[in-house]
Amino acid sequence: MAAVLVTQNRLFYNKNDLFVPKIPAPHMVETEGVIKYQLNHTDCQLDQSIDIARIDAWRSIMHRLGVIGQCKKKYAGYGYGNISQRIAGNGEQFLISGTQTGHLETLTRNDYCIIVHADLQANRITSRGPCRPSSEALTHAAVYQQDSAVSDIIHGHCPEIWQQTAVIGLPHSAESIPYGTPEMAEAVQRLLQAGDFRQSGLFTMLGHEDGVLAFAADMAGAARELIDCLALALAIARH
Repeated sequence: MAAVLVTQNRLFYNKNDLFVPKIPAPHMVETEGVIKYQLNHTDCQLDQSIDIARIDAWRSIMHRLGVIGQCKKKYAGYGYGNISQRIAGNGEQFLISGTQTGHLETLTRNDYCIIVHADLQANRITSRGPCRPSSEALTHAAVYQQDSAVSDIIHGHCPEIWQQTAVIGLPHSAESIPYGTPEMAEAVQRLLQAGDFRQSGLFTMLGHEDGVLAFAADMAGAARELIDCLALALAIARH
């Protein structure tokens, strides 16, 4: 592990001791966006009380940054990244962007759905809305269930952050844990239980190429966490 010293929010490191994650061989790369959980979905329109304007504005910013998107040369050409927001007054329910919407810069009401219930142990999601939920819905649910203070989550792909996981000292799930599985959900809850996060936070998924997840009490906080970490990662890479 790189020599890292954090003093008064400044990071000092040995520039010759950088983290280089293993890039999976082509036959080991999982298809991006494949739903791995059992899904019980009801097709319907979103409730009129659901306003997507603000969440989709933040999603559009993430799309412009490339954190959410689609790249023909990576991830087998599939779209990546998703965003969610807890529904106030409805306990564990949350709004999430639909599966394979990464290529779209802006979404409509037809591109979001509601997670009604998530059973992490049974690997089961119950949802309703005009589209199927993101393949990472189980991971989002794990964060919401573990920390009631979290209201907003951004999951995206950011190689700059992912590659500096150890140098920055970011919490992370193990390389052996694939995305969208009960094992990932359990690993995420263990990270949160470890107390490495405060009101907002970010962790990387070493078993999910370039995968990062930021969360906070509001979407601005989650976005700030991700952008601050990206700026630090870019600064490190320049040395």
